[in-house]
Amino acid sequence: MSYVSAFVAAVPESNKDAYVEAAREAWKLFSEYGALGVHECWEDDVPDGKVTSFPMAVKREPGEKIVVSWIIWPDKATYERCIASTETDERWAQMAMPFDGKRMIYGTFTPIFTA
Repeated sequence: MSYVSAFVAAVPESNKDAYVEAAREAWKLFSEYGALGVHECWEDDVPDGKVTSFPMAVKREPGEKIVVSWIIWPDKATYERCIASTETDERWAQMAMPFDGKRMIYGTFTPIFTA
């Protein structure tokens, strides 16, 4: 069964091109380590919430857009090998992150239904 890693972040709108470039560079490594696919999504209509919302979760500031991303892995073991590589493969450290990673939320998921 596949495995999914996902994150939500707030990216300065002025950094959109830098974000796309960073995502393309990261994809090269993710795919090298076994990822099957990636979806990078830029905010179109993401409203503020009253109780909870994407903007509240990442403490979106004026001029920032929400990004949602998920990567499909063949299994959890492949994902874990990739994550372990961030400690040993210096190419990860060379990548620029065009947003505040401290406000990013992320997690991994086991699919329960796909169509």
